[in-house]
Amino acid sequence: MRARGWVASSLPLWAVFGALLLGMVLVGVAGAHPLRAYGELLRGAVADVFGLSTTLVKATPLLFAGLGVGIALRAGLFNIGAEGQIYLGGLAAALVGLYLQGLPSLLHVLLALAAGFLAGAAWGLVPGLLKVFRGVNEVITTLLMNYVGILLISLIVSGPLIEPGAPYPYTRPLADSALLPVIIPGTDAHAGIVLALVTALLLHALLARTTLGFYLRSVGLNPSASAAAGINVRAVLLVAMAGAGGLAGVAGAVEVIGLKHRLFENFSPGYGYDAVVVAFLSNGQPLGVVAMGVFFGALRSGANIMQRSVGVPVAIVFAIQGLAVLFLAASLAVQRRWTLPTLVAAPRSEAPRLAASIGAKHESS
Repeated sequence: MRARGWVASSLPLWAVFGALLLGMVLVGVAGAHPLRAYGELLRGAVADVFGLSTTLVKATPLLFAGLGVGIALRAGLFNIGAEGQIYLGGLAAALVGLYLQGLPSLLHVLLALAAGFLAGAAWGLVPGLLKVFRGVNEVITTLLMNYVGILLISLIVSGPLIEPGAPYPYTRPLADSALLPVIIPGTDAHAGIVLALVTALLLHALLARTTLGFYLRSVGLNPSASAAAGINVRAVLLVAMAGAGGLAGVAGAVEVIGLKHRLFENFSPGYGYDAVVVAFLSNGQPLGVVAMGVFFGALRSGANIMQRSVGVPVAIVFAIQGLAVLFLAASLAVQRRWTLPTLVAAPRSEAPRLAASIGAKHESS
């Protein structure tokens, strides 16, 4: 049983491994030596301080947004709207950085992050309310709201917030006091990665050690059993969606005040969509999100070096990500069949007994 459980929990890693193997085939088809291409990819990601800093910079928004998608996933919700929530968070942080002046740096940064969280949470709460009170599928609403969010920020940056005389849509520079400090001198690596790692540890503790974390996990496993045990399922789902949107909003805020230092049109290169993959590959586990987020950040960081060195297109990296998702879909099906046969197959009449067993397991942990 223990061996089977280990294999089941490691299936996402096997999915990544399989994607890398098939990626070697694609590299060969592109006319390059697979091992040399992967060597250049690795060298570009971590071999020197600039590659490592680029990896950290690209991993930071993936970690925040991935943690948000992961929290919703643990509650049984599929938040595909991280991209739009990133844009709303970036806008809110930019407004704080532009229009609040004369504040101490620490307070200014905290206000910008808080504004990003609140904006993302409000954007994420909309599909949550539709889900809870009208039964609207959150996959559809969050996905569609991505387009609304991206176009809304494009409209604002092209109109009222555009810097006079700018060749393309972007705002004035933010106040220096609102910017995150650089942690590796001479590079773009900023303190956002430290905040992301601390956030992951806090979420890990929340899920494992707190009553709210137990509620999230319980509702994600079986809403019927959770309701029978007295858990307010609607409130838990709303908290999960608001929290997920808030964390994605912080991803946008960190990108704006840590790297861009002003709000650009289309400032996210798809971090929200990659975050969905990161969260699914880690099965919503915060520490797993850290590992997968850094891995995907390294892929993005080393892809350009690989292209310049051996002529392999950057698109190969995105193909590897897509292959990982395909392998993951199969692995999750197997994992669910192995680890949750009782809960999935249980009739509603068994809900009270299952709720009691879940509660007993929580107490023992």
